Amino acid sequence: MDAVIAFPSGLPVRGEAVAAPEAEDSPAEGRLPGPPRPGMPPEQRADMPAQSLWRFSRRRRRRFADRARSRSSFLRRFLVLGSAVLLVGLAVYEMEQVLAVAGLTPVEVLVLVLFAINFGWIALACTSGIAGYLAIVRRLGRAARTPAGPLGTRTAMVMPTYNEDPSRIFAAIEAMALGVDALGQGPAYDWFVLSDTTDPEVALAEEAAVAAARERLAGKAEIFYRRRRRNVARKAGNVADFCRRWASAYDHMLVLDADSLMAPETIVELTRRMEEDPDAGLIQTIPALVGGTTLIARIQAFATRIYGPVVGSGLAWWTQSEGNYWGHNAIIRTRAFIEAAGLPDLPGKPPLGGHILSHDFVEAALIRRAGWTVRIADDLPGSYEECPPTIIDLAIRDRRWCQGNLQHMLVVPARGLHWISRLHLMMGIGSYVASPFWLLLILAGLALALQAHFIRPEYFSDEFQLFPTWPVIDAERALRLFGLTLLVLFTPKILGVLVFLRDRAARRAVGTGRLIGSVLFEVVLSALVAPIMMLVHTGCIVSIITGRDTGWKPQRRDDGGVPIAEVLMRHRWHVLSGIALLFAAWLDSLILVAWLSPAILGLLLAVPISSATGSRRIGAFFRGIGILRTPEEAARPPILDAAFVARPAYEAAVAAKPDLAAIAADPQARAAHLALVDALPARKRGAVDAVEALAIARIGEATSLPEAISFLSREERATVIATPALLERLGALPAA
Repeated sequence: MDAVIAFPSGLPVRGEAVAAPEAEDSPAEGRLPGPPRPGMPPEQRADMPAQSLWRFSRRRRRRFADRARSRSSFLRRFLVLGSAVLLVGLAVYEMEQVLAVAGLTPVEVLVLVLFAINFGWIALACTSGIAGYLAIVRRLGRAARTPAGPLGTRTAMVMPTYNEDPSRIFAAIEAMALGVDALGQGPAYDWFVLSDTTDPEVALAEEAAVAAARERLAGKAEIFYRRRRRNVARKAGNVADFCRRWASAYDHMLVLDADSLMAPETIVELTRRMEEDPDAGLIQTIPALVGGTTLIARIQAFATRIYGPVVGSGLAWWTQSEGNYWGHNAIIRTRAFIEAAGLPDLPGKPPLGGHILSHDFVEAALIRRAGWTVRIADDLPGSYEECPPTIIDLAIRDRRWCQGNLQHMLVVPARGLHWISRLHLMMGIGSYVASPFWLLLILAGLALALQAHFIRPEYFSDEFQLFPTWPVIDAERALRLFGLTLLVLFTPKILGVLVFLRDRAARRAVGTGRLIGSVLFEVVLSALVAPIMMLVHTGCIVSIITGRDTGWKPQRRDDGGVPIAEVLMRHRWHVLSGIALLFAAWLDSLILVAWLSPAILGLLLAVPISSATGSRRIGAFFRGIGILRTPEEAARPPILDAAFVARPAYEAAVAAKPDLAAIAADPQARAAHLALVDALPARKRGAVDAVEALAIARIGEATSLPEAISFLSREERATVIATPALLERLGALPAA
């Protein structure tokens, strides 16, 4: 093990690992009983090569061990995708007949093309929803299996975090770890918190929570912790670093998010499925949204709980072995991930080049390319996550996701990908590109109406005719097409409600009357929010195309309102767009205003809608009257209760954490802290880290420990607590 070699400059030349410093004698308390426990187990390194998107030999692809089980059905894809194509063809034909009574103008052609694109999006959701409904009905009443016996493999439970509340994270880990231990499967799982935290105060809070977790879970779970000094490649790089250094010691890793919770029965069942299927590379659960108290959080939770199962089950039914990965609440075979899922950098600079932000879709595609299956376990309940508490937080998250999904345009043509994997990538792109297409359809329709109103038509063509050609639209076909569109749009919602009503326990928890009222409320509110999100996503795409990188900001998890000044600033362009749309429609007729009223109202009321849906008080009111209630809200799952009960203990541990001054001054606290510090990567002579150099200079200028800390910036303090030599130098200063 290489030691740190200090040079006159004070910058260390780093080896592959750094030994934790031995505890010093404390004059007041005597010698410590033993060295502090390290943050991570011994490394077991593995090579995780970056995969080429443009070179791939099919001969390198592994063969399925169980070909009959792992091959997907072409018939299922033909039924779902073929039905969607038929629906689009029917709708486009009807639209063409509506517009082409007197021939198509260029504007009408544009409307027809945009209509086809937008209708295709909802048609696929409709046919997937029908398939999902039939799949769910078929398995209703089927008892969940409860196989006995200990697991024969070992799984790393991996929770990446970035400037998150440690009390939330470790309370969730304790709840899951105790649940798994109660099932007699505790030895099969080790728990890893992989921190990319850049805030030194949050980092020290994480260390305090680690100590509390190890004390509370002693003998029941192994808790490990590592914080990277530099978050290279963000979350994907965080997980990849774990894979290269530790993951090969485990058969699987179950990747969580900072807001994830999974029932212990679900964790164990996922592991058993991996053990039983030698071809399984990744199994993804469908998380339910829980924990939100604001209206926008509760409406997302309600929609995913009521309508989500039929869409998710439909997707699982026709994708089969070519499923997808959503970045968390999924179990992965470590061998498959290490060998096949190393991400390359995309050519060019951000926002479209560089590190891949939406790494999950790409990792799933690469794992499938290598000859492993990727499945969606739509039948497994007990997988949970949280959602953004306000429209503004939702927009911030979607900005990052939008950039990541647009990067997939460079991945879609990669060699060797399965065509369903390419389809997943294109659907991810389409989830954001659909917004500008919808906006263009509204504007093209508006232009069509204004053209008919203000541009004088040619009633007589150049050819001789006795009667004029009147510009008309087939009103009867237009009404029929409108009905078809509504049917296709609402079919997944209707089927979701029907499935929910067949679940007696869920129906009793919510109430049939409240369910119907909640569905109507959700439809109206979602219709008002939709045009806001349409402009948000359109703005995201414009900013990405113009070269603006999103960066990496921590996500706000806790509920709470947004200051009205920020709401006004964020939504000012949405309100102005609503005014412009209202004026343009009014120029034509009040009938057109009525047709566009959902979009107009949503934009005009963007500020009050955003404030109201982000208000905890208004959310509590609707919860009190039972609107948007879900079964998980009526009777919280045991895993949520367990995390809730455990959290105060970690909040107390975090509140009592020592600060940087206390850690630097106290040899015992310093030794405990340094035991958790990650091994420093090698540094070439002459390669000077600017932040380290500044920290050394500032510490050297100081005459006391408090003064040195006051000199350091937040970034420099984060570097100091991650660098043993700098922390020792800081601790050598006088306390006053």
